[in-house]
Amino acid sequence: MNQFETDLAKRNLSALVDFGNFINSSLDLNLILNNLLLTCFGKFHITKGTVALFDKNGFLKIAAHKGLKQESINSFPKIKSSQNAEEILNGFISENHLKYIQKIVSSQGNLGYIILGEKLNKTEYSEEDENFIGTIVNIASTAIENTLFFEKLKNANRSLDAKVTMLSSLFELSKEFSGVLEEQRVVKLLIYSVIGQLFVKNYAVILCGKDNTKIAETKFRRELLEVALKSCDVNQISDPIKKAELSENHPELLEIGVEVLIPMQVQGITKGVLLLGKRYNQESYSDIDIEYICSAASLAMISIENAKLFKEAIEKQRMEEDLEIARNIQKNLFPRKIPKFENFEISAANISSKQVGGDYYDIIKLDKNRFLFAIGDVSGKGVPASLLMANLQASLKSICKQNLPLSESTGMINDLISENTMGENFITFFWGIIDTENKKLQYVNAGHNPPYLIRKEKFERLKKGGMILGVLPTITPYLSDEIDFEQGDTLILFTDGVTEAMNKKMEEFTEERFEELILKIHHQNSEKIIEDIKSEIIKFADGANQSDDITLMVIKNK
Repeated sequence: MNQFETDLAKRNLSALVDFGNFINSSLDLNLILNNLLLTCFGKFHITKGTVALFDKNGFLKIAAHKGLKQESINSFPKIKSSQNAEEILNGFISENHLKYIQKIVSSQGNLGYIILGEKLNKTEYSEEDENFIGTIVNIASTAIENTLFFEKLKNANRSLDAKVTMLSSLFELSKEFSGVLEEQRVVKLLIYSVIGQLFVKNYAVILCGKDNTKIAETKFRRELLEVALKSCDVNQISDPIKKAELSENHPELLEIGVEVLIPMQVQGITKGVLLLGKRYNQESYSDIDIEYICSAASLAMISIENAKLFKEAIEKQRMEEDLEIARNIQKNLFPRKIPKFENFEISAANISSKQVGGDYYDIIKLDKNRFLFAIGDVSGKGVPASLLMANLQASLKSICKQNLPLSESTGMINDLISENTMGENFITFFWGIIDTENKKLQYVNAGHNPPYLIRKEKFERLKKGGMILGVLPTITPYLSDEIDFEQGDTLILFTDGVTEAMNKKMEEFTEERFEELILKIHHQNSEKIIEDIKSEIIKFADGANQSDDITLMVIKNK
């Protein structure tokens, strides 16, 4: 080796050492790549070149260039890491008068390529030139790899910071939601949190009910949104939908400015959707953004559902309080003590269902030989039925003191009830007077289940009277009937809760079964008859819940 070659080798070595020291002291990818190109430019007297690296998606992209026109950069071919890149790049190299290509390889594999233009002196790249390029590329590949890894680390840390911020925000948001039990306030809180976090211009919160879809809040034009929603079954949306998918599946929403659609779910069931428009910073929604919005929307939806459950619980509590009032009203209307008469037995019972009914019975002593008895069933349930029953009792107690005929008294009661109910409720009613001395029974049946008068193993039904109470003012007078109440006769009065009692198969007890039963047991005393009827009904129901009260009255002439 002569002196010139020795000096050249020293200069090359010195340049390589300086190059290595410089690029390995930096984590700036642009600085490293530009320095790589400039070193080659200075060494080989060239005016253009480029470095192309594979991105995170595996596509080869120009990362640095010098001397190339923009149209040349734009024409760079789309190449995946799985393809034969050098073969595809030949066309690009030829079109742009480039001469040399060198693969950039690290311990992680092929990072990309350096492509250099022709020398100013038009000479070819020698073997020594190729060795030099190979050396600086090897040196640069480590620095490039470190820089790419550092960039990944920075992105991971940035993503981690974003997730920590998101979790912190969601934690605070969950605390806020847990203290709110009003639907509109929950919706407002959701909107404020999303706007504050993502700087959203337009938005809409859509809540899905069983039978309807409600726009709870919107900054889009409501009339346009309503039209766009007609073509979108929001209940069926289970995953977030971004702008690209909207253009394919829901172009109507895209037209009014919606860029992302987020389902609001509870236990995997969509209960609403959140529509978001453009952001003030013009950025698109990232995966982390979508993740945050989904979590916030689900928290809001859970809070809305809790608000509904709370409201339902309050309503249920109020209803139970009303029912308790009604039960007390009903209980106080029944006679506390049944009057006693020589040679007559009187027993009565009421079995309350879970719902308060309108059953009523009364036994009033008129004088030492006569007593009035009544049984009724008010339509409907709850407090209204109990109040109407109280109205009936007050009317009955007032009118019976006037000593008027039963038929006339029944008409008066009907007029009073009709005036108070306006035809909204009605009462089936039966009442009568028994003269214990003369053994006479006078009665009027106002549309009630005809009682059974059992005599010598046979029965007859007491039907004579007129229409039910409370439907219309009395036009046609009620009719009464009088019959002998002989020794051994048994009168059994009941409400439809007896014959309509149901078992678990939804079968009714029926009048036929009731008739068979009372013919078997009518010879017993009045209290035992009632106990046997109650036992038989309970046995038949076999634990099934009853929707109506059961009321019984038994009068026996011993």
